[in-house]
Amino acid sequence: MSRYRRHVFVCINERPKGHPKGCCREKGGEAVRDALKVELGSRGLAKAVRANNAGCLDACAFGVTMVIYPEQIWYGGVTPADVPEIVEKTIVHGEVIERLLIKEPEYRPTAMQFPRLEP
Repeated sequence: MSRYRRHVFVCINERPKGHPKGCCREKGGEAVRDALKVELGSRGLAKAVRANNAGCLDACAFGVTMVIYPEQIWYGGVTPADVPEIVEKTIVHGEVIERLLIKEPEYRPTAMQFPRLEP
């Protein structure tokens, strides 16, 4: 078995000011990543789930972007306030949060059923 059951990539890419797509760093990507690390640690999940910095995920136009692997769940417009819900519903219980999903077809997961994760 792999060391980590899931990898969560949070975009912290930085683009020049005024770029039409914007950038996740400017929109709070680092704060989302930091909140995710704290939440995973406080729940005892840090050894099963890895919170990773990501460079450009080419989705900055959707706000702070996060992708959860291996399920390929793409969330956009993520804020630090969303992190506890993401950990509880998606990472622990395997539920997709529809309001955070990036709606573009190329970002949609291929399957919508995901296994629960126990620490």
